[in-house]
Amino acid sequence: MLTLLLASWLTLVELNCENLFDCRHDEGKQDTEWLPASPRHWTPSRFWRKVNSLGQVIMSCQDDALPDLVALVEVENDSCLHYLTRRSLLRKAGYQYLMTQSPDLRGIDVALLYQPATFQPVCYDMLRVEPLEGMRPTRDILYVQGMTRDSVLLHVFVVHAPSRFGGEKATRPFRLQVMQRLVEQVRLLPADARIIVCGDFNDYADSPSLQFLGRQGLHNVTARAPSAHGRAEGTYRYQGRWESIDHVLVSTSLLPAVRQACINDAPFLLEDDKKYGGKKPLRTYSGFQYQRGFSDHLPLVVRLQW
Repeated sequence: MLTLLLASWLTLVELNCENLFDCRHDEGKQDTEWLPASPRHWTPSRFWRKVNSLGQVIMSCQDDALPDLVALVEVENDSCLHYLTRRSLLRKAGYQYLMTQSPDLRGIDVALLYQPATFQPVCYDMLRVEPLEGMRPTRDILYVQGMTRDSVLLHVFVVHAPSRFGGEKATRPFRLQVMQRLVEQVRLLPADARIIVCGDFNDYADSPSLQFLGRQGLHNVTARAPSAHGRAEGTYRYQGRWESIDHVLVSTSLLPAVRQACINDAPFLLEDDKKYGGKKPLRTYSGFQYQRGFSDHLPLVVRLQW
């Protein structure tokens, strides 16, 4: 008798959405630049185009199927995710989602889309980061425990660390504070826990915050990730230089399951960089000029196989 062993795959995508705001003001939040009457003229038609564009990005990350998990950064609220999963190009994909409700002054949050057929959340939490002196309230860390269809328990963390605005050295402690809060939770887990940490860290692979995570037994599987089409050398481009500030890290117990890690640089996500040469992400806005694009970040794609 011939026994056929079928390998199960799980695909994770990480994407910074570049300001996915709806067109309504959230009380107490500094979101007025994303209203129809603002200098950006953020109208419903532009919002709908943005939502469909993000759906197109997610659909392009895998040829044979939709990603099982999609970690999203820079999402304003539940309404944005409702429209993305129920009214956009993804409306028939069946995605469910979980998200944070952070004290971030602009109302920015993180989220996790998941396919119920391949990943079932068991529980989730929002890890609050206590601000240091001089640090603005920042995004909560989304923590989701979930079971794959093969009964593999995953611990997924979605992070959006503070930016470098004000200088890298001055803001370095703020990002380390986020990583310290993350590690506090990781240390509560069993030694063999299968952990995924992903998001926008606003730091490079060799930065102190990522090195700190490495010393805790987390492996950056996207540190030298190649681009799928050979056009990008990172997830973000600044003044003509490609950089990677988005990352996916996994625990030692999960590392053997990682089969592929790459940057999705599909041609439609890029445009010519007329100032510095080469290509750059086709973003939604360049300053206040509407670009009709997708995001200023390219998505990361990581495939796991049990």
